[in-house]
Amino acid sequence: MDVFVQLILNGILLGSMYAIISVGLTLIFGIVRVVNFAHGEFLMVGMYAVYLLAANLGFHPYVSAVPIVILLFAMGALVQRFIIQPLLGADEHIQIFAMVGLSTALVNLALLIFGADLYSVNTPSVRQSIAFGGYTLLIGQLVMFFCALALVAGLHFFMQTTPLGRAIRATAQNRNAALLMGVRVNRIYIFSFGLGAACVGLASALLMPLYPVTPTIGTYFVLTAFVVVVLGGMRSMYGAFAGAMIIGIVDSLSGYYIAPDLKEVVYFAIFILILIFKPTGLFGLGRGTE
Repeated sequence: MDVFVQLILNGILLGSMYAIISVGLTLIFGIVRVVNFAHGEFLMVGMYAVYLLAANLGFHPYVSAVPIVILLFAMGALVQRFIIQPLLGADEHIQIFAMVGLSTALVNLALLIFGADLYSVNTPSVRQSIAFGGYTLLIGQLVMFFCALALVAGLHFFMQTTPLGRAIRATAQNRNAALLMGVRVNRIYIFSFGLGAACVGLASALLMPLYPVTPTIGTYFVLTAFVVVVLGGMRSMYGAFAGAMIIGIVDSLSGYYIAPDLKEVVYFAIFILILIFKPTGLFGLGRGTE
């Protein structure tokens, strides 16, 4: 029983990592209606930026979260303004090709600059574990869990109580009606894409002490994030958080009871079943985002 509880705790902490990445992906799709296939590469760019700040300026990865979030927000806003916005009236497959092309370009640019070597930062304090009620918890994962809770709570407060948040919700629910009400939809799209990318910036600062960065690291995380987003519902921020917890627990249990090499098979099987039997996800919405 102790082992099972430890695995559940590990899964919840792991799920918080997926939650931060997936919430950003959900925001972009729920508001802009674009599937960001370069989401993983945004994470990779953020992690390299964290490494450079740590290696050259001595920044702790958690301290670097502030400039990295700003950097990724600006990067997302620029991508929306100059790549996605001119294609909003085009067929969806054109937008997909554009984002896949951006993803490929970012990976190859990283290979050109950094090569295929692994880069990491030395933060032993983050990798230490603490005992809690007879169970062992990693400090870095605990920080990530509380940051995930704070992120979802902060986004909820922002969306529900601020004029900009209400404008974003109106745009997500009905673009044309928002236009008639005087909402500057194109600016909302730019801000929303930047906000989704900023979530990845936070994730990169939290991940860097725990994982080394390579040009292809984003692929692994974004594939799992897509499973989480589909499981939770493509437009539900809370569904993405709940889906991340479920996938984290499935990952932990299947890695222990089945085989570490087969855990991806388990949750991709769940992904396929969700697509077949409930394509809107467990918490999916018909329109808009929440």
